Amino acid sequence: MNTPRTPLVVVGDALLDHDLCGRAERLAPDAPVPVVHGTRRNTRPGGAALAACLAASDGRPVTLVTALGDDGTSGILRELLAGRVDLVEVPLDGELCSKTRVLAGDRPLLRLDDGEGRAREASRAALAAVRAADAVLVADYGRGTADVLRDALTGAAARAPMVWDPHVRGGPPVPGVRLATPSAQEARLLARRPAEDTGAPPGDGAVLRTAAQDAGALARAWRAHAVAVTLGERGALLSQGETPLLVPAPATAAGDPCGAGDRFAAAAAGLLADGALTEAAVQAAVHAATRYVAEGGARAVAVPEEQDTTQERPAGEDSAAAARRTAARVRAAGGTVVAAGGCFDLLHAGHVALLQAARRAGDCLIVCVNSDDSVRRRKGGGRPLVPAADRVRVLSALECVDAVALFDEDTPERLLGELRPHIWAKGGDYARTRLPEQPLVESWGGQVLLLPYLDGRSTTGLARRAALAPARTGGPVQ
Repeated sequence: MNTPRTPLVVVGDALLDHDLCGRAERLAPDAPVPVVHGTRRNTRPGGAALAACLAASDGRPVTLVTALGDDGTSGILRELLAGRVDLVEVPLDGELCSKTRVLAGDRPLLRLDDGEGRAREASRAALAAVRAADAVLVADYGRGTADVLRDALTGAAARAPMVWDPHVRGGPPVPGVRLATPSAQEARLLARRPAEDTGAPPGDGAVLRTAAQDAGALARAWRAHAVAVTLGERGALLSQGETPLLVPAPATAAGDPCGAGDRFAAAAAGLLADGALTEAAVQAAVHAATRYVAEGGARAVAVPEEQDTTQERPAGEDSAAAARRTAARVRAAGGTVVAAGGCFDLLHAGHVALLQAARRAGDCLIVCVNSDDSVRRRKGGGRPLVPAADRVRVLSALECVDAVALFDEDTPERLLGELRPHIWAKGGDYARTRLPEQPLVESWGGQVLLLPYLDGRSTTGLARRAALAPARTGGPVQ
């Protein structure tokens, strides 16, 4: 029987984040800047709202106390948070901040910030939520929510576990927090110690020595029980006294690290709320942040915006957008995303058995289907026998299939890179073959899973028997 998880109150400044993701393969002719094309726009909760959603994805009740207003940006964020967390608002002066990143692959090229709204004052509901909290995570983004609730937070820190994720534009943590979680750069600025400029990137020894000094200084200045300085792919350094503890990352995760600090703080806060020791909470939080980056980071919890239907779109773009939404929803809830792929030209018992087994391996199944052009390149001019629209419709009707997405390439690597499934399922007939997409799936910590395949079932065999049927019966097949 699963033990219920302790409810968590997240206090901080919510943002609305957008990502414009595309490819950059050339420079503009009129300026030495990259040209980004093929862009997709994703929207997600940001700041404290992202931290709250990540905490909720661990399976615990979460209340988000944040500043929102009557502006359109606040309205969009309310819609994104509906059903994910309980929302308690304080009034906002100005427009909610939104941030737009332009990325080429996983590499950010530019960020645009709009809105300078700040929390105006505490609300009665917000004060009540903080005072009744069993555990608190403060995700301070320097826009005033923690400031207007500071007295209530001071009282909460004296009786409940509190994690404070600070910001250089915000105030210091209240005395008595169980754990503060600055990044290495934030710790250096908050400790107000100049960085050593040697003209070369610091080695591991210098990074750890600096982090240890900053963590110790901040723990004393803030009167915090512990400070964990996050070090990206190196892990985190925990200071609770004289001797710091290095908690290394379990692996080097390639991907977009945006939001990894929120993932770390949310995981640590939840574990401390459930009674874990600080060392154990920090170790588990490092692992959670590493998985978060490997599985796609903040974009894994984003909601792709609908494309303009008046523009010409390639076949399958709608199905791919729906599949991305399904993967994001399941991942945000802490579930396992399974994907399977193939032509599925004539759906037969072998296909169904494979798909049913794949669905049992996780919490959703997304089927990646070769487009008509892709099937022709692989199988020849006489294929497919069934057009893509019909193949998608038949697959979508199966109870074990949650979403279907078309891809036009010979192999589904591009689509898999967007979905980032935890499991890529293939039939056991591939057991002696290394799949071309296997290194990609493993790059974000995913797993290729081979499933039993029913012998004697194939589209080619069905088509051959159907072609021979008229000769055997002396007439056309009715």
